[in-house]
Amino acid sequence: MRHLFLIALIGLISCKAQKEAHSPMGDAIEGLVLLDHDNFTTIDTFQIREIRDFKTLNKFYREINKTRKPGLPVPMVDFTKDMLVLVCLGEQQGKKEVALSQLRQNETETWIAVDVWDVQQEDAVSIQPMYFPFYLYKMPLVDKTLQFQRVEK
Repeated sequence: MRHLFLIALIGLISCKAQKEAHSPMGDAIEGLVLLDHDNFTTIDTFQIREIRDFKTLNKFYREINKTRKPGLPVPMVDFTKDMLVLVCLGEQQGKKEVALSQLRQNETETWIAVDVWDVQQEDAVSIQPMYFPFYLYKMPLVDKTLQFQRVEK
């Protein structure tokens, strides 16, 4: 019995058990879903875009599929009910994670925080590969203008 208690205590004290969870900057966005994500695109600058029609979505996938065989499939979205938020991080060393949260809103605008943080990798290597990640989120359609604020941790 003492050995079981000792093992449990060591597990709680260890580094892996004490990892800090990432908390978003603002409030959760109701109905927000990560629709697609990939670490390798042709987009080398940080950018955030709203996508409200299939033509714009198709144009984005044509751009990132130029260098892929086979290419990524274009997700099917009902743009009468939903809209998309595209976050391209540009050139990054090491893997990153992204979370969207709502900071505030008024009658015409909604401010969204884009939290970006490093993913801790188990095997820390001094040379980290280059990534060009994108994150495509689906959320319920809103008539307000979206304003984005990048937060890096």
